[in-house]
Amino acid sequence: MNMRWDLDVLYTSFDSPECKRDWEELVQQIQDLKKWANEHLHSTENAVSKMESYITQLTSILQKQYRLYSFAELTASVDARNEQALQLSERIQELAVEKVEPSVQFQKWIGTLEQLGELISKSDLLEEHRFFLEETAEESKYMLSEKEEIIVAKMKNTGSNAWTKLQESLTANLLVDIVVDGEKKQLPLPVVRNMAFEKDVQVRKDAYEAELTAYKKVDDAVAAALNGIKGEVITVSKLRGYESALEKTLKDSRMDKETLDAMLTAMRESLPAFQRYYRKKAELLGHANGLPFYDLFAPVGEADMRFTYQEARDFIVKHFASFSGKLSQYAARAFDNRWIDAEIREGKRGGAFCDNLHVVKESRIMANFTGSFNDVSTLAHELGHGYHGECLVDEAFLNSDYPMPIAETASILCETIIADAALKEATPEEAFAILENDISGAGQVIVDIYSRFLFESALFARRQEGSLSVKELNALMLQAQKDAYGEGLDHQYLHPYMWLCKPHYYSADYNYYNFPYAFGLLFAKGLYAEYQKRPEAFVKQYDELLSVTGKKSVADVAAIMDVDVRSVDFWRSSLALIEKDIETFLSLADAR
Repeated sequence: MNMRWDLDVLYTSFDSPECKRDWEELVQQIQDLKKWANEHLHSTENAVSKMESYITQLTSILQKQYRLYSFAELTASVDARNEQALQLSERIQELAVEKVEPSVQFQKWIGTLEQLGELISKSDLLEEHRFFLEETAEESKYMLSEKEEIIVAKMKNTGSNAWTKLQESLTANLLVDIVVDGEKKQLPLPVVRNMAFEKDVQVRKDAYEAELTAYKKVDDAVAAALNGIKGEVITVSKLRGYESALEKTLKDSRMDKETLDAMLTAMRESLPAFQRYYRKKAELLGHANGLPFYDLFAPVGEADMRFTYQEARDFIVKHFASFSGKLSQYAARAFDNRWIDAEIREGKRGGAFCDNLHVVKESRIMANFTGSFNDVSTLAHELGHGYHGECLVDEAFLNSDYPMPIAETASILCETIIADAALKEATPEEAFAILENDISGAGQVIVDIYSRFLFESALFARRQEGSLSVKELNALMLQAQKDAYGEGLDHQYLHPYMWLCKPHYYSADYNYYNFPYAFGLLFAKGLYAEYQKRPEAFVKQYDELLSVTGKKSVADVAAIMDVDVRSVDFWRSSLALIEKDIETFLSLADAR
C-alpha cells in the first residue's frame, strides 16, 4: 500500500490556481470584515442581524484560512525543508493578525448585549451557534483593548510562533549518530526513538544513549524556544487577568478545577500500582534497581508481533467493525484513499497526529510506522481522532472545534477496541505481550503524563523568576519523573531531555497539553466498560456525544452518558480497570 498521503483534495500545489484564488479571497474577506465591524459594531441596534452577518463572514474566512494553513502545515510536517509550505504558513499567521481587530470589536460588542439568550432565540442561525456566542460573550471579560490585542497578535509571529517553528525544525532535522550492526550511521530522530520498541536490549540501550547525546547539538536553542514561549504565556495571561496559565487552559478546555483536582487525586492514588508493574517488568528483563528508561517500552515475552502496513490496515478495519460499521468504513476510507502518511523519512516530524479537515469532510493522519503492535495501536488512536471529526462533519464549522480533554476520548477508545480484539485472537504468549503493551500505554498516559504535568507546573513557577538553563530544565524533568515513577524506574537511567522532544510544550495557545490525555484515557475506559454492557444502544449515544463536543462544556458532554466528572469515584472506577489488568499481569509474570 502507498504509505504517503494525498493532499490534492486541499490543493494540487502551492502554485495551483485554486490555492492562489483562495489566498486572494481570504485577504479580501478579512478586509471586508474589518470594514463591516468598523461600520456596524458601534451600537446594539439590529443586534440579531449583526450577529448573523458576523457568523456568516467569520465562517467563510476561517474555512479558507484553515484550508490553506492545513495544506501548508501538513506539507511541512512530512518535509521540514519545504520552503513554499513554510512561507505560506508564515504568511497566513501574519494575515491572521488582521482578524484580531474585528474579532476584538465583536467580542467587546457582544459582551455589552443585554438578554443575549433572548436575542439568540430569534434566529435559527444564532440558535445553532448559541454556545459559540455565549462563550464569546464570556471570553470578553479577558479581552484587552483593540490596540493591545493587535500588538499581542503581531508580536506572537516574531515571538512564540517563531519559537515553535524553531523547535519543530531543529527536532525534525536532527540526525542522530549511532552504530547499527557495526556500522556508523546518522539516522532521523524518530527512527532512533522508535528503537525503544526493539527486541534487542543492546539496540534499545544504544538508541537511548545516542538520542540523549544528539540532543546536546540543539539543547541550548530549544531551551531558548521553551523559555520564550512560556515567558510570553505568563505575560499575556497576567495582562488578560487570569490567575495563571493553568486557569486559562482550564477555561479554554471548558473544564473546571474541581474536575481536574478529582482526576489528579485518583491518578496519584494509582501510582503505587503502576510502580509495582514497572518493578515486575524490570525483574522480567533482569534489572534489580527498577526499570531503566531505555527499557520502558521493551517487549516482554517471546511474542514479537509484527505487521505489514496492509496487515495493520486489515486488522484495524476488521476489528473496528465489531464496534460499529460506521467506524470501520471510516478507517477503510482513510487507508484506501491515502489519508495517512505512515512512511518514515528524513525531514519528517516524529510522533503522530490527526488533522480533521472539516472544510472537505475528510481527515489526514501522520504516523511513523515500523510494523510493531504499538504502531498499529497508534494508527488506531489517530483514526479515533479522525472518526471524531467524521461525527462532526454535519455540524456548523464553528461548532466543530472541541476542547483538549474531550479530544482524546475517541482516540483512546479506538485503542481499547484494538487491544481487546488482539487479546481475543492471541496465543497465550502474545496475550501476555499485548496485556503488557496495553498497561505500558496506560502508564504513559497516567504516570508519564503526571510527570509532564508536574514538570510544566514547576516550569511555569520558575519561569516567572527568569529563564531556565538546559541544566535546570533537565533537573526539573528528572525530579518530575522521580516523583511520578517513584521506585518503578532506575534513577540512574531516566530521560532528562523529555522536555526537548515533546512538541506539546511548544505552543503558546495550548499549555498543559498533558492532563487531557489522562482525561481521555480514563473517560474512554469508563465509556468502554459501559459499551460492553449495552453495545447497540451505546454506539448511537456515543456518536451523539462526539457530535456535540464543539458546543458543550466537558461536564455537560459527560452528562450525556450519565457521568459526573467532578466525582473522584468516577476516576477511581476507571483506574480500577487498569489496576485489575496490572494485577493480572503480575500474576501471569509470577507464573512464568
